[in-house]
Amino acid sequence: MPLFNQRHQQALIARQQQGLYRQLQCHKINSSELNFASNDYLGLAQEPKIITAWQQGLTIYGAGSTASPLVAGFQMPHADLEQQLTEWLGYQRALLFSSGFSANQAVLFTLLQAQDQLFQDRLNHASLIEAGMLSPAKMKRFAHNDMAALQQQLSKTKVGVDIASLVVTEGVFSMDGDCAPLTSLREITTQHQTWLMVDDAHGCGVLGDEGQGSCHQAGIKADILIITFGKAFGIQGAAVLCSQDTAEYLVQFARHYIYSTAMPPAQAVALSEACTLIQTQSWRREKLQALSESLTHHLDTNLGFIPTITPIKPMIIGDSCQTMAIAAQLQQRGIKVGAIRPPTVAPHSARLRITLTANHSENDIRQLAKAMNEVIDVE
Repeated sequence: MPLFNQRHQQALIARQQQGLYRQLQCHKINSSELNFASNDYLGLAQEPKIITAWQQGLTIYGAGSTASPLVAGFQMPHADLEQQLTEWLGYQRALLFSSGFSANQAVLFTLLQAQDQLFQDRLNHASLIEAGMLSPAKMKRFAHNDMAALQQQLSKTKVGVDIASLVVTEGVFSMDGDCAPLTSLREITTQHQTWLMVDDAHGCGVLGDEGQGSCHQAGIKADILIITFGKAFGIQGAAVLCSQDTAEYLVQFARHYIYSTAMPPAQAVALSEACTLIQTQSWRREKLQALSESLTHHLDTNLGFIPTITPIKPMIIGDSCQTMAIAAQLQQRGIKVGAIRPPTVAPHSARLRITLTANHSENDIRQLAKAMNEVIDVE
């Protein structure tokens, strides 16, 4: 047997034995199943105004951008969207990327040099951790949201003309739904003359007065802000918000930006519409808050449920096989929730990841809570 085949079979068997085997499932949008596994927090993925905007963009600009941004792919809808984002979020520049993963990797790969210092929250997204590990800089991870640990690490950092340091955190952590202590982070990084980068994939659109996100809610401004369009925007893609000089540096040297085909201009048209709706339709955030309070009220208090102020609601089970069994029983009742296992989360912290959207109703929440109370109690 060829060595590759042997490796693959052994690895797959090990995954199955550990209860960590992942399987693709084809989700039907119009099914009667209640979907509590979606990141479409504001319910915009099926919003008619956004669909119409995308269709109009297709009619005018065609299906694709046809090239990378620096060749011929950057068109007027991209420029309009970037301007809209800078005005909304308060930055000099915005650069568009095809995904949050590529945006995070582009920034860390490009900005950091061998003598630099990188500090990351231990629970940061895999795209950030991997980029830090593969970057030329020395990376240190601090305990989750532990400002004393970060302060201690920064205090030991060498300061010099040629040494730059960067602290990276998520605004809202994707598996726990909790928020970073951004006010403290900004104070500490300013004290140590360190840049702060915030990946606000799960906060932008949901938090802040007009959905500006975690930093706005905390009253601070990060040196670099990453937002993604696959969550609250209901679409796909990402943007890096930063200063004029940083943006130009990325344009010159970020390989993920230079050598990737630009997002379709029709998609940029749809994203502009989504951005407008996020700012003007505050009822979507208000409804999320009401649904969140309702779920907390109706769930039994001894199930391992962790209340949060975000749409992400973790239910810690611990054992991976038990987590999958509970998710399967809920699906039999017509309810889909995310079953999250290592290595996405720490060992022995497998959980159900419940996500709420503005498309859910009060009755949906009651149905979910009733099913979980019954299923988990049986387990």
